[in-house]
Amino acid sequence: MKRILAIIGVVLLLAVFCLPLVYSSGTGEGAQERFLGAAAAAVFIPILVYVLMMAFKVLGPKTPQKGQIRNIVFDVGNVLMGFEWPEYLDSFGFPPEEREKIADATFRSQGWNERDRGSRTEEDYVQEFVSHAPEYEDDIREVMRRTPECIRLYPYSESWVSYLSDQGYRVFILSNYSRYMLDRNRNDMVFLKYAEGAVFSCEEKLIKPEDAIYRLLLERYGLNPAETVFLDDNPANIQAAVKNGMKGIVFRSFNEAVSELEKLGVK
Repeated sequence: MKRILAIIGVVLLLAVFCLPLVYSSGTGEGAQERFLGAAAAAVFIPILVYVLMMAFKVLGPKTPQKGQIRNIVFDVGNVLMGFEWPEYLDSFGFPPEEREKIADATFRSQGWNERDRGSRTEEDYVQEFVSHAPEYEDDIREVMRRTPECIRLYPYSESWVSYLSDQGYRVFILSNYSRYMLDRNRNDMVFLKYAEGAVFSCEEKLIKPEDAIYRLLLERYGLNPAETVFLDDNPANIQAAVKNGMKGIVFRSFNEAVSELEKLGVK
């Protein structure tokens, strides 16, 4: 419709400009008056159209300004891929007491987070977990061997990251991830091919919510933190991102995250 109206407007303006030429070649009574009238119209009508356009621009409905967000940074676990360790642990069928002790020794331990730093070998971390419940050493070792199985790709992840990239946003990954699991899960991260860059904790020997890992992301890719939004399921990680000048969204669901991005101008 806009194109059609533009074409009609161009034709009318050309017609107005051509009228003086038509009347300038005419003769007879009133020819001079008609020429002067057409010449005046050729000057006055474009000016009137311009004034009306400016008035509409100033007084008409305001078009919302595009958001300032240029860069979108995603966590992986529980944002783009499910980290479903409780269900994974249940699948072993351990008695309730053993199940809880293994959970405390592994997934719920401080050592689990340090495993994402990747500063030691996988065997070192496994030995640490075993030390918390040595009576279950064989089961703990089997649980740790198969930990990549507790990660699954969310169905929306690839299309979401691809769409945002196609819209012109720069997309990045910032995730705590152990070397052992990353080596076995990376092929499932199909969204990586749409991301401009990725920072994984085990590769940098840094973990969220340490300030250093956020600064590394911003500096490595030349990101303006005021133009960057970070999505993570952990509020502490979001607080750290905000502390470093970024905007943050605590991820709870895909639909809610899309709605929060829209509030920032990301469509």
